[in-house]
Amino acid sequence: MRLPLLPTRTSHDSISYIATLRAAERRAEWPVKGPELLPGAVLPARRIVAFYGNPLSKRMGALGEYPVDEMLARLDDEVKRWREADPETPVQPAMHLIAVTAQGEPGKDGMYRLRMPDSLIETVYEWARRKQALLFLDIQVGHSTLQAELPRLLRFLERPDVHLGVDPEFSMHYDKEGLKPGAKIGTMMAADVNYAVRTLSDLVATTHLPPKVLVVHRFTKRMVPNAREIKLDSRVQVVMNMDGWGPPWLKFDSYRDYVVTEPVQFPGFKIFFHNDAKSGQPLITPGELLRLVPKPLYVQYQ
Repeated sequence: MRLPLLPTRTSHDSISYIATLRAAERRAEWPVKGPELLPGAVLPARRIVAFYGNPLSKRMGALGEYPVDEMLARLDDEVKRWREADPETPVQPAMHLIAVTAQGEPGKDGMYRLRMPDSLIETVYEWARRKQALLFLDIQVGHSTLQAELPRLLRFLERPDVHLGVDPEFSMHYDKEGLKPGAKIGTMMAADVNYAVRTLSDLVATTHLPPKVLVVHRFTKRMVPNAREIKLDSRVQVVMNMDGWGPPWLKFDSYRDYVVTEPVQFPGFKIFFHNDAKSGQPLITPGELLRLVPKPLYVQYQ
């Protein structure tokens, strides 16, 4: 099998890549036969390429690591790379803002999360508009819940170019030990994701919006242990985003285990500019990702 991997990839990388392709051959579900596509749906007509982070932190991703103009130029560069790699699929730029960030301290209400002010969300929204980009608002609930955190963001989600992300890694709601976020990998159940789907679906229906995209981060089984119970809705497009970092073989393994073999709806893949490079390997390229089955339709850079 001739692989589109870079010459510097290791034999371990190649073995994992082949295993991922073979796992896809055994699955009849890709592409997932979901609800009918409604007018204005982003996926699968376009591929979303997003920069992730928070302007208040240089360590949380590209949105805060670089000055705004440099960050926007870097986003342009990644969008261009994807357009060149796959000219047949239009690229939709996006910014993925952590709008509720998990915290190491409990805060006044003991919820271990910090809600970003509306002014910050508006600032990043204006950055997105400069590039005709979508804005994703990401929720890390800490010891809170989606039911408590999502409603205050609905005023932004009423805009047709604003979408949602949820991060089970920092959801400690089901943790019986009372650990702070980051002490171990958190969990969201399908019921939590289904709550977000219903909420977004109702918003789309009542305000006559095009379908929303819902990104669910995942890189372990326990993050969404019953993912097959997620209920699809024509008004909401669910992306399972492979969110782990490490050498290429580990990322291919995670994509196989938590996207390929557990189909939900649309596939996503996350690239870490710094953490993925710790192995000494170049970052996974668009060309390498485009030969995967299924091809990622949401690609996030942190």
